Amino acid sequence: MENEFNKYIDQCSINLKDLKLNILPQLEEAIININKCFSLGGKIIFFGNGGSASDSQHICAELVGRYKKNRAPLAAIALNTDTSIITAVANDMGYEQVFERQVKALAKKEDILFAISTSGESKNVINAVKVGKEMGIYSISLTGMKDSTLSKLSNISINVPSNTVNHVQEMHIIIGHFICEIVEKEF
Repeated sequence: MENEFNKYIDQCSINLKDLKLNILPQLEEAIININKCFSLGGKIIFFGNGGSASDSQHICAELVGRYKKNRAPLAAIALNTDTSIITAVANDMGYEQVFERQVKALAKKEDILFAISTSGESKNVINAVKVGKEMGIYSISLTGMKDSTLSKLSNISINVPSNTVNHVQEMHIIIGHFICEIVEKEF
């Protein structure tokens, strides 16, 4: 077990070194736009499936609640948390529309869509960003390494240096926490 654990941690270390070297410009642009969004009275609208849904909720909670310091709440919602909407839309219209429908109902121009997808190919996430684009809403995506449909569609895409799902998710939460750290200093 020790050997397996050491191999796993070594791979995480390699991924973190690659992350450090490759995403700063995109991360900085994302944070600048998030701060601008909050300054204009907008909100961050998070969404994703599976582990990415959990990451959406997690980052949203850090912004609405608190990350490290007591401060005013920051406006954020996670579209994957309302089971009644998700199941109704999935049942009546199809699962590919669960986020798109909510974006149409809830988003406004000063908001940001924050799409999380390890593959960057989740149809319901892509559809939400497409409709947001039609509405003139800025989008940030957090994906794996490959140049995906979602990364091409988003205004800014933070592509982490792995396509292995668990390692992608590990880096996504690090990025989410770092965004919260910097944004919290601003507000």
